Amino acid sequence: MAYNSSDISAFQDIWVFCEQREGKLMNTDFELVSEGRKLADERGSKLVGVLLGKDVAGLANELGGYGADKVIVCDDPALEVYTTDAYAKVICDVVMDKKPEVLLIGASNIGRDLGPRVAARLHTGLTADCTHLDIDMTKYIQFLREASTIDVDSVKFKMEDTNLKMTRPAFGGHLMATIICPRFRPCMSTVRPGVMKKAEFNQAKADAVEVEMYPVSIAAEDLRTKVLEVVKETRKLVDLIGAEVIVSVGRGISKDPEKGIALAEELAAAFGSNAVVGASRAVVDAGWITSDHQVGQTGKTVHPRIYVALGISGAIQHKAGMQDSELIIAVNTTDNAPIFEAADYGIVGDLFEVAPLMIDAVKKVKEAK
Repeated sequence: MAYNSSDISAFQDIWVFCEQREGKLMNTDFELVSEGRKLADERGSKLVGVLLGKDVAGLANELGGYGADKVIVCDDPALEVYTTDAYAKVICDVVMDKKPEVLLIGASNIGRDLGPRVAARLHTGLTADCTHLDIDMTKYIQFLREASTIDVDSVKFKMEDTNLKMTRPAFGGHLMATIICPRFRPCMSTVRPGVMKKAEFNQAKADAVEVEMYPVSIAAEDLRTKVLEVVKETRKLVDLIGAEVIVSVGRGISKDPEKGIALAEELAAAFGSNAVVGASRAVVDAGWITSDHQVGQTGKTVHPRIYVALGISGAIQHKAGMQDSELIIAVNTTDNAPIFEAADYGIVGDLFEVAPLMIDAVKKVKEAK
């Protein structure tokens, strides 16, 4: 039977494209599998991981430990290093054969390249850079109640709607839009790294996962490019997502940006090796710090153990990227700054005066231990 993306009844199960590099799974895979598990439970379907590469079958059990019922492994030398042509061809072949209802892809550099190509070939839609996913309408309404200003009680929802509801920032992060794909399958979404919470690893599920080795068919004419060499970038990027402590700076450092960033670096260093410096979009746009430090809807979504906001007013785009942190400490000269609404501890004062006191206090606590 010919593939028909509009024959919705023929599609089932939740799929996650699991990205690996040099034989190692990405942390985003575990986040997506954990989230996919919730969606599969809501839909009453299986959760399937799709893994491409060379000699990667041994990684399947790890995906099972985070919730995958099954892992489809596509193993071929042509898939050892990512190329758009090879990966898009294989993913489309598997999807056309197995017909998943939902296909989730991490919004990494690879995912952002692969997702649109696959969606176009499958004649379906793609919602990029999502920060929230729902299938069950009751749970979606509860999400709106908690995360939006919509009066949900005055809206008539189609409670029987089982389309994947994909929420993402829109209009530069000033609005959040929920998008559905009601006429075609699979429903496709790229999901921003760091926004979904990783489940606890379960060894019993890892041992029980089903592994299917899928036959790969890649002809020479399918590949228009060939990777001759992989050159890694030498510049070390800040790991906001993996950090336990983030000290972020905002527009409040404008009177002396260099000193403000230096104070943030010193405070981060006082906390320890797993503490990094973050920034608001205003600081990045001003050119005071590089974009890999940016926290917020248009940057990285983070949930560290401690988040310190120095001179950040707390625009909704920034708060959406850090409000799930375990402990939030905010310093701002304006006592009604929106950042204080999200903070566990708020200090009204000049960050240039407060930050040195915080540095001394953290050092004393460390020395006392």
